[in-house]
Amino acid sequence: MTQGAGQDPVERTATLRDFRVPPYARVPVQGTPAEPPTAPADPTLHLGTRPAAYPEPVTFPEPPARPEPPVRPEPVAYAEPPARPEPPVRPEPTPHPEPVAYAEPPARPEPAAYRETAAPAAHASAAGHTVAPVAAVPQAAPASPVVTAHAAAPHPGSGYPADFPDGYTPTERDLPVIQRGDTLQVPVTPAAAPAPAPTGDGPGPLFVVGDVHGYLDELVAALRAQGLVDENGGWAAGNARLWFLGDFTDRGPDGIGVIDLVMRLSAEAAAAGGYCKALMGNHELLLIGAKRFGDTPVNSGAGTATFQAAWLLNGGQKHDMDRLQDVHLQWMSRLDAVVSEDDHLLLHSDTTAYLEYGETIEDVNETVHEIIRRNDADEVWDLFRKFTKRFAFRDEGGPQAVQELLGTYGGSRIVHGHSPIPYLLGQVGTEDGEEDSRPAVEGPHVYADGLAIAMDGGVTMAGKLLVVQLPLAD
Repeated sequence: MTQGAGQDPVERTATLRDFRVPPYARVPVQGTPAEPPTAPADPTLHLGTRPAAYPEPVTFPEPPARPEPPVRPEPVAYAEPPARPEPPVRPEPTPHPEPVAYAEPPARPEPAAYRETAAPAAHASAAGHTVAPVAAVPQAAPASPVVTAHAAAPHPGSGYPADFPDGYTPTERDLPVIQRGDTLQVPVTPAAAPAPAPTGDGPGPLFVVGDVHGYLDELVAALRAQGLVDENGGWAAGNARLWFLGDFTDRGPDGIGVIDLVMRLSAEAAAAGGYCKALMGNHELLLIGAKRFGDTPVNSGAGTATFQAAWLLNGGQKHDMDRLQDVHLQWMSRLDAVVSEDDHLLLHSDTTAYLEYGETIEDVNETVHEIIRRNDADEVWDLFRKFTKRFAFRDEGGPQAVQELLGTYGGSRIVHGHSPIPYLLGQVGTEDGEEDSRPAVEGPHVYADGLAIAMDGGVTMAGKLLVVQLPLAD
């Protein structure tokens, strides 16, 4: 049956998806009037028997396919709208007044340092009473001990007479050590001088340090006075150059502490664009030999000797040997014996024995390093013995000896340590440590017709530990 005029709208068959849709909301089939049918009294759709008001729907054929929609023409391009004018610049807001600064509250005082050891628990006294523990109290840092050298008996294996033969071997104490005594005043640490000003892109100012012999506190004070280190002992001299002339240990209270300081300053100075370097002295050779060879007999040229005996007789300190480590030995073994800086020939000992080890600075240093590497006790002893000779520049033939070294290795002046200035000047101290007998050392000693500069101020005999800038002021 086809749909005709006047007939009611045809409804689709109810399916499960329509069960919630009321009859009055159903959409009529295409081509029928849009008026909705009259809602039944009970518009609820029952999934069972259909109400009588809604007969069975008639099935119609499928509607024809819809024609393709016409192609829409391209939209007409419209002109761009005119650009909007720039908004006017707003005036800058009026700045607010700065807030009122209030005073900082006072800093709390730092707590006092206490002993690291915890207070002991309460304990019972001998009478049976309980004794309360003592509260921890502030403790000041211990003062650096001062080691006083005492006269030692001649070593039984030295075998010299009272007057030393030509083949002098330092198995006995080669120089006396004047005791500081109870009248020694405590030195006042000088204020730190301003750090040396850098000199552009070139090398910085050149400084040299005489024999230290374990006097760490005096060394730090002297470096601070020249502006080379700060109040904490750190490098403060930028691109400055600093040379130690050897003899870091023995006789003084803290030789290993001196070596540790020099090693640390070497790293800090290099990081700042400068450098801190050191030469090998006879006491470095003595300490290396005492550690490596001990009581092994060596041929001294005047009898049998040992490094251990020579080290003790020349001021060796047990606490230095106890703290000596491989890193210290390796560092000392690589030190050069001779260097040239700013037309100055730097070496430790005032002797011409360097000429026996090479005709150039490089040859001398390589020969010394090779002897140490071979680790032969007799060879190291012979090197130590020759580097212990002294006073080659002091007498009438001194200028000629200096000229021989300068002519071979270059330079216009020799700068050395090793021989204390009081001995070069003929000053003789006494063993009682009286103030009047102390050496009067104010600075380096220039001698040998102005060709040699002595830098050992005699710190072991209450003299002065010297740190000076080169060239010396005229």
